[in-house]
Formats: sequence, C-alpha cells, structure tokens
Amino acid sequence: MAGAHRIDVTTVADLYLRAADRFADRPAVIFPERRLTYAELIDAAWQHARSLRALGVGQGSHVGILMANCPEYVELLLGTCLLGACAVPMNARYKPPELAYVVENADLEVIVTSDRISEYADFAALLHAALPGLAEGSAPLSVGAAPRLRAAVMLGGSAPAGFIDEAAFVALASSVSDEAVDALRVQTSVRNPAIMMYTSGTTAHPKGCPLDHEMLVRNGINMNRSRYFLDAEDVFWAPLPMFHMAAILPMLACADAGAAMASMTHIEAGEALDMLEREHVTVAFPAFPTVTNELINHPRFASTDLSRIRRINNVAPVDMLVRFQEAFPQAVQTGAYGLTECGGVISFNHPDEPLDKRLHTCGVPFPGIRVRIVDPDTGEDLPTGTRGELWAKGYCVFSGYYKSPEKNAEAFADGWFRTGDLCSLDEDGAIRFHGRLKDMLKVGGENVAALEIESHLSRHPAVALAQVIGRPDARLEEVPVAFIELKPGMQASEEELIDHCKGQLASFKVPRAVRFVQEWPMSSTKVQKYRLRELLDA
Repeated sequence: MAGAHRIDVTTVADLYLRAADRFADRPAVIFPERRLTYAELIDAAWQHARSLRALGVGQGSHVGILMANCPEYVELLLGTCLLGACAVPMNARYKPPELAYVVENADLEVIVTSDRISEYADFAALLHAALPGLAEGSAPLSVGAAPRLRAAVMLGGSAPAGFIDEAAFVALASSVSDEAVDALRVQTSVRNPAIMMYTSGTTAHPKGCPLDHEMLVRNGINMNRSRYFLDAEDVFWAPLPMFHMAAILPMLACADAGAAMASMTHIEAGEALDMLEREHVTVAFPAFPTVTNELINHPRFASTDLSRIRRINNVAPVDMLVRFQEAFPQAVQTGAYGLTECGGVISFNHPDEPLDKRLHTCGVPFPGIRVRIVDPDTGEDLPTGTRGELWAKGYCVFSGYYKSPEKNAEAFADGWFRTGDLCSLDEDGAIRFHGRLKDMLKVGGENVAALEIESHLSRHPAVALAQVIGRPDARLEEVPVAFIELKPGMQASEEELIDHCKGQLASFKVPRAVRFVQEWPMSSTKVQKYRLRELLDA
C-alpha cells in the first residue's frame, strides 16, 4: 500500500540499542552544556542500569525520576528500561503533599534526583519535606510514608542526608555485570510498562498511567514515519519537561530516525533562540502557546536565523495558530491531538494538508488506532461533523489507571477508552477538538483537575463550598479562578484563600482570583459551571 510502513514492535531499550548500532557516532541528545552520541548514551544507560540493579531494581520495579531536563534524565530512563523496570517521571512542579502522594501511590522502590536546582525546586529540600524521616535514613531506607522505598539517589556534587551520593551510586555499578542486565532486558515483554506518567484527571489526586513498550515505540515510529519524516541529519528541538509525553514522544521518534533531540534545562526565550540558531534546528516542538509566544515576542526573534526550521508543532486556538504560522513562514506548522492515557499523541497533521485543514483539525489517527465520536450519555455513534465524546481503541490505549479499578470501570466501555474530550470528525476522519467534557483546566500546558483545587480550598475553616473554573489567559491559555461560599458568620479574604493554596499546590494550580457568592446557579443536583463562567465574563 502506498505510504505504508512496517513497524518492528520492540522495547524502548531495544529501539535505542538498534539506533546505537546504526547511528553510533551521530548526536542523540543535545543540551547547551553537554551532548551525547547514540553510542555514548547507551554506554551511560548500561552504567545506570548496573547501579540500579545493585540497589535491587529488576523486572517490574518502579523507579522515580525527579529532576530538571538534563542528559542524565534520558540516561536513567533508558537504564531503567534495560532492566525491564518501569520509570516514573515525577512532575518537578509538585509541592510536598502532591509528591508524597505519588511516591506512595506509585510504589516507588528507588528515587533518583539531582542537586541541579531547576526553575521549580530544590529537589533535596522538596523530598525531605514530602517524606518525613528521609533525612534520618540510610540505605536501605525505612520511610513510613513510602514503605516500598529502599533508596534515594542524589546525582551531582552534594550528598544530603538520607541520599546515596553520585560517587557511591556510580561505584555500585562495578558489582553488576552487563550480562546480568542483559538477562533482564531480553526477558522484557513489549506489553510490560516502560513508563508510568501521572496525570491530573477529574479526581483530587493525579492518576498513574502505565504505558507499555509497544504503545510508546509504535507511537514514536508512527510519529516519525507517517507524519514527521525525520532522518539522521535532523535536529529536533523538544524543550518541554521530560515528565511530559511532549518530550518523551519526540525522543522516541528521533531514536527511530537517528536524529538528534535538543533540549534545555530552563526554557528561556533568548537562550532558546540561540540554541535554535546554533544547532541548526530543523524541527521545533514548542507545543504550548506559552513557549511559542515568548519566542516570537523576544526582541531578538526577528534577527535570529531560523531558516532551517522546516516544521513546527503548536496546539492553540485558531487565531493564535494563524499568528504562529505567520511568525515562521519558512516552516509548515502542524498540530496534534492526544492524551497521556493514549501514549501522548494519537494524531498529528500531515505536512501536505492545506493550511486551513492544519488550523482547524488535528489530523487523522495513526495507523493501528481507531476512534469514534459518540453521545457521552448513550454511547451511540454520532454522524460526521457532530460533536460528541471521542472514544479510542488500538495499540495506543493503556491498560488502565494504576491501582484504580473504580476509575477504570468509568473510563472503558466495551474495550474503548472514553477520553472525556469533546471532538468531532470531518469527512476525511480528521479529529477536531472542541473542549473537555471532563472538568479540567489547561494551565500553560499542564492538566489541572478543578476538583483538586476545590478539595484543597474546602479545607479552609471558613469555606462552605468551593468551585473552580478556568479564565482565558493570553499567556497560559487559561488560569484557575475560584468561586467561594463562606460558612455563616465566617470571614476570609481573597488574599487569605490564595495564600492557603500557595506552598500546598503547584504554582500553576493556585487560583489567580477569588469571587465570593451566596447562592449558586444549580441544575437539579450540580452547580452549573458554565453559568459561573458567564458571571465571570460579566
């Protein structure tokens, strides 16, 4: 069939081993301060795998990675996969209560972090605050809040209390052979979880999404061979945090092609422009409007040579996409539709699609993925062009939320995954995204459950009821705004309630404004949030 491509289903580790065989001396990972060839990356991954194995990590173990973007992040991810273990990238923006929940819920056996201070946190201080008792511990750990946690590793030059320092971690590798690691690698099934991402849903806590090797590798290969068409000369700029699929998926696509993935620890527009020019970037993946806006609004944008960028990915409202395409006239701008539960992305626009199609749709699903648009109440299929809930099926769909049978019962219907997204399909089968059926906010690219913020606000002694909605924001797409009903006779100010959230919720979840109400617009049983949005607009 014309345009078809054959996919060799393999594991994440084997995808990179194959890349190292074919592209050994080509750059695999580029950071401003350090770069690695494919051969160097694999050598480092084997080293980390031996050290992790010496700490007891093996098939099915869960290894937490909490650090800013850096080459070591990729090395550890691959080292974990070599052992048949599951890497759990943790959101570097979490506050202590959120981090403590994920550490316990994910059944982490080892956490690896770094003393590299990111824009988000000092990770040693964050982990000490999240896990009381860690500072007093020594390997093997015994932390009551995380009973399975055996060791915490600190990369870099420091050695905080309770952590194995980098020198000791590296030394552990000498006690384990490559053959011992390889014995685990060859036993790893493509259906084993490779990564577990945590995503905010409609529940108060983030949910663990185990993503298997087949899903990740096939998505990466499909991204490359059916939509991006990379080769070993390409440099793919993917600066988003590595605890996001928006970094993991490009990484896998690059490995399939032997291309280089360029990233950076901090997304600062001036440094990013320097990197785009210096590294001769050919594909840019800012993805979120916050990043793209900062690039094009920088005073040096017009004078920076970006002529080699032939492709750019953005997801934003149509009027914003028009502006972004005008700012990069030499590039074909495409969008995407996806979600963590389906391996990050299930559709990108094809570069040959006309501009209008690329502005208004997200492309057709990858080969091997089926979608339907259904009435969310009846489950009946809806006609072409009609808005309804998008359901997905195929290799891309995860097996279910970790330790959440009740959530899984709600999320699946006859083998189809209910995305909770309001979409339609055009006459070509391309997906149009219209919003979220789930009560979610999208703050600067981060999924935020309104219920999580509401639950925290309700812990304030003066709050009777809290409801949170999104307010449009030019920079972050939307930001949370809280509506509050106070208990009779109680008082609280807007500033006090915002301060109540600071330090307990990640900064992007903290309400930007508070509105006080005495009565609510109600349906028969629920607050009508669309009415709250009307009140906010008024």
